[in-house]
Amino acid sequence: MSDERPRLFCALQLPDETVRELTAWQASSLHTGNQRGARIAPPANLHVTLAFLGPRPAREVPAIVGALRAAAAAAGPIELRPVRYRETGSVGMIVLKDVTGAATVLAEDLTARLERLGTYRSERRPWLPHVTVLRFKKRAGLSPEVTNIRSIHVVRSALYRSLLGRGSAEYSGARYDALETVALGGR
Repeated sequence: MSDERPRLFCALQLPDETVRELTAWQASSLHTGNQRGARIAPPANLHVTLAFLGPRPAREVPAIVGALRAAAAAAGPIELRPVRYRETGSVGMIVLKDVTGAATVLAEDLTARLERLGTYRSERRPWLPHVTVLRFKKRAGLSPEVTNIRSIHVVRSALYRSLLGRGSAEYSGARYDALETVALGGR
């Protein structure tokens, strides 16, 4: 394990009911026909990234978990509301509104802690809460409406390892494994 460099990221875990609703929305709204190499993100990969760390030495995992625990313990109640679908160069996402502002505070607290550890460098752009629902090589050019997805009340965060691999025609190739799960607000 000492030479291992897992690809890591910290994220908010979505409640099971939200994952079911998003999966149903994907099935009804993201009709890609695998156009442009588009693949729907599988249910296990639906989350809200707080900080992507990339490949890190395995020996840093305990300190990263410690930073996540401390930031999560200080977090207030998080409510996110789906706002719209958006595409970038390689992903389709549901953009979320941070209703209480608590998710943004958590993301900023966590990234500051990770920067002090030397495991993360802040991005120049502000944090955008979103759930990646589709991946593609070229923009899919979709514009589905985001309907029938209620507010999301998040209670857990996690440190994930991203394992790259070949996916099926239906799902994205990466698989995400939660290495450590942490309750928000010291619960």
